[in-house]
Amino acid sequence: MFSGTVIMGAALLALCSLCGCSKESSGTSGGEDTPADLTVVKFNVDKKTVLHNPLNGWVMYGSASGDPSYWDREIYVSELGKNVRVRDYASACYIRTSWRTFNPSEGVYAWRDPSTKLYKMIHGALDRGLPIAFRVVVDGRDQGENTPSFVFDNGATYWLENAKYPLRKTPYPQDPVFQRYYEKFIEELAKDFNDPETTAFIDAYGLGKWGEGHNVVYENGNAVTENTERLKYEVMDWITDVYSKNFTKVPLAINYHRVIGHPASDGSANPNSEKLLNLAVSKGYSLRQDAFGMSDYYRDWERAYAATWMYKRPIIMEGGWIVSQHSYWNDSRGYRKGHPEDVRQGEYDDCKVAKVNMMDFRVGDETTSWFEDAFSLVQQFIAEGGYRIYPEQVSVPESVSPGAKVSLAHRWKNIGWGYFPNNIPQWNYRYKVAFALLDKSGKAVQVQVDKNCEPSVWTGSKSFDYKTDFTVKVPAGEYVWAVAIVNTENDNIPAIELAARGELSADKWLKVTDVTVK
Repeated sequence: MFSGTVIMGAALLALCSLCGCSKESSGTSGGEDTPADLTVVKFNVDKKTVLHNPLNGWVMYGSASGDPSYWDREIYVSELGKNVRVRDYASACYIRTSWRTFNPSEGVYAWRDPSTKLYKMIHGALDRGLPIAFRVVVDGRDQGENTPSFVFDNGATYWLENAKYPLRKTPYPQDPVFQRYYEKFIEELAKDFNDPETTAFIDAYGLGKWGEGHNVVYENGNAVTENTERLKYEVMDWITDVYSKNFTKVPLAINYHRVIGHPASDGSANPNSEKLLNLAVSKGYSLRQDAFGMSDYYRDWERAYAATWMYKRPIIMEGGWIVSQHSYWNDSRGYRKGHPEDVRQGEYDDCKVAKVNMMDFRVGDETTSWFEDAFSLVQQFIAEGGYRIYPEQVSVPESVSPGAKVSLAHRWKNIGWGYFPNNIPQWNYRYKVAFALLDKSGKAVQVQVDKNCEPSVWTGSKSFDYKTDFTVKVPAGEYVWAVAIVNTENDNIPAIELAARGELSADKWLKVTDVTVK
């Protein structure tokens, strides 16, 4: 956009070299109220730093019955020759557990009781600066009593797959008693976690086996009848209403599965699956999938559905194979036995095609495998996965008058394969580019938000150019131009970590250059 000669002295040149930026004079006039000379500051991209941004990066899984010290877990990485702390690479912590764990008896909510392990795990994450995410599981098959007993005691109907395991009850989700108690539970959960500062996302379906959305039971014997398709739609409509009406500020997610909500876990795509998923998306849901890397489960249908919503809804990934337990070498992709790094590569390849925003550090050996078998892929996702936004260059005057109107030029790029989901309804475009004048202490004494600059459209490693009018409202003195992506619903404070090499203020404004107001 601008060109010119380098105008800074040796000292300034050295400073910019250290902070990863360069400066030029544009020598162009911006109009009657704009100084004739603008300084073009170019920022170098940072591809290595772990950016802790919302709906982006790695998710660290934890157990609801664990010890909060788990969040301090370290793993030795041979490439680095040292131990690293897993959570330093994560942007969120995730707990997937039963409704009974959250709500063991009527009116009792374990997350509010400091003596419970659930409370300690949640607050262990929050105290360490990481937001929390949840999935609530109700299906009792394979796991045990996932729905609290008081729900059945008060008349909720259910199916028992095997009489040898009387606690493994699976409630019928269309049952009015089940729905009444579930709605109350979600209302209570939202009172404490409908907060984007503490909650990363809610995995907001949770029906079926393991809460993954497949093999949902509606009738005795897990039968498929003439009622099934109607019940699937009614239940989907009900449960997505429950979550979307209560969690209005926090992202919601649903598994995109070819037999979503159906009494089956595999097979051909159900003709109504897309309709059901689109119903959830229409209510603000984002997407997730729990079988990345499983070639016979994550198929063409799932890939096509992900492509339909590319850059419209973010995708949260979970791998399917557990390398310490499953016979992953039977996968049709040809993973080698004894080579878990093959699985990690397969998961990564699927993620790159789907352009996911988040990947998983699951509990146990899966996390160990990422750091011991495939740490280069951990680093690669940091460098190219999700969204990774920075200002390529910013053009500002170095001398202005009080009351002057200046036109600031700026160019932005997202080098990640994903996108910044500012468009999801829960965020409602609240993140915006803003410019600030910082005083000598580094405090932002004037902030101007550019309402016409929309980060959610920055995709494909393309450059996006903008101009922002800025009327100087500070008294004469020495200041610093700075830029950030701010949360307009939280006092316009910087909210997104930028992938730029440069100097930050204490409040996370990216400093551009000095300016004299006179």
